[in-house]
Order: sequence, then structure tokens, then C-alpha cells
Amino acid sequence: MEIRIGIVNTGRELGFETNESAEVVKTSVAQALDSGATHLSFVDSRGSSYIVPTAALAYIEVGTEESRRIGFVG
Repeated sequence: MEIRIGIVNTGRELGFETNESAEVVKTSVAQALDSGATHLSFVDSRGSSYIVPTAALAYIEVGTEESRRIGFVG
């Protein structure tokens, strides 16, 4: 599943693929924001870690868990 994170005052967004389900990601983000945590951490499908300060979050887009289609659309 693809996650895209917008960061305040930055023209680019952070995007990566993860093996976590959409519900797990949404729950962890909501818990971090509700508890006043200073940062969120994510692990992508290749094992790389990302730490994002919650004060700098503009948005988090959680993609669908549907597999990508391969081939041509007619």
C-alpha cells in the first residue's frame, strides 16, 4: 500500500510503499496525534525507516490496498 505524507513548508511530499494495512496505518497515526506524540515512524516494504515530526504534518494520504494492474487499458 502506498503512503504519501505532505510536510509543512516543503514543496515535495514523502512517498513510499508499506506492507502494513490501511487500518493499521490510520490507527497508529490517530493514536500518535491524540496522545500528543512528537513524531510518527513508518517502515517501508524494503525495511527503510521514516521518522516525521507531527508538528510538520500537512496531510497523510493512505492508498488503497488493491493490487496494481499490469498491461494495457483498451
